[in-house]
Amino acid sequence: MPGTPDLGAVTPQAREISSKSRNIARGIVGDAGYHDRVRQRCVIATGDPEFASLLRFKNDPVRVGIDAIQHNSAIYTDIRMVSVGISKVGHDCPVTCVLDLAAGKDFVDRYGATRTSAGFMALGRDLDSSIIVIGNAPSAALTVCELIKDGVCPALVIGIPVGFVNAAESKEMLRSIDIPSITCVGTRGGTPVAVACMNELIAITAQGVLSGEDNAE
Repeated sequence: MPGTPDLGAVTPQAREISSKSRNIARGIVGDAGYHDRVRQRCVIATGDPEFASLLRFKNDPVRVGIDAIQHNSAIYTDIRMVSVGISKVGHDCPVTCVLDLAAGKDFVDRYGATRTSAGFMALGRDLDSSIIVIGNAPSAALTVCELIKDGVCPALVIGIPVGFVNAAESKEMLRSIDIPSITCVGTRGGTPVAVACMNELIAITAQGVLSGEDNAE
């Protein structure tokens, strides 16, 4: 299977580092399909070989994510670090951090929600067909789950919040919902992993190939 390019590696030295890192990650993770490509990227992002075993893929999220990227779907993130980390090349999807939505303030005042939760609440049905990327806030992941239960229908949720309060629980809830998602088990996660997942989908899309042999689980 052809390798996945790192769109952020634009200098010869950066490309060399990226290539070496990818080869090491292939040896750790394997290279059986596009789920393994995502695992490789997350292992590189964390420097932790064990992280590959924590990832969970539900309802064919790689194919769904690539289709959404090809259709220039909106990407919404919980915090600015995630939005900044997402590659801006290789796609034409608008990337927005929900903290930057002025409408979210009304939901903070009205419901006492966290700012990230309020941002997703303010978007409501605008989240339909979007890609949601959560790398920090379990409260935002729980809110997104409730919105989906109420009928909101994003194309894909990458839910990798980190922490000891509701992080594991929010990801378990997301996995219990019948929607394409990429999550990890337990309290680990964070911005680097969420960004790695999204950027790998962008890189695969830019590469222009998606075989029918991806491993699902």
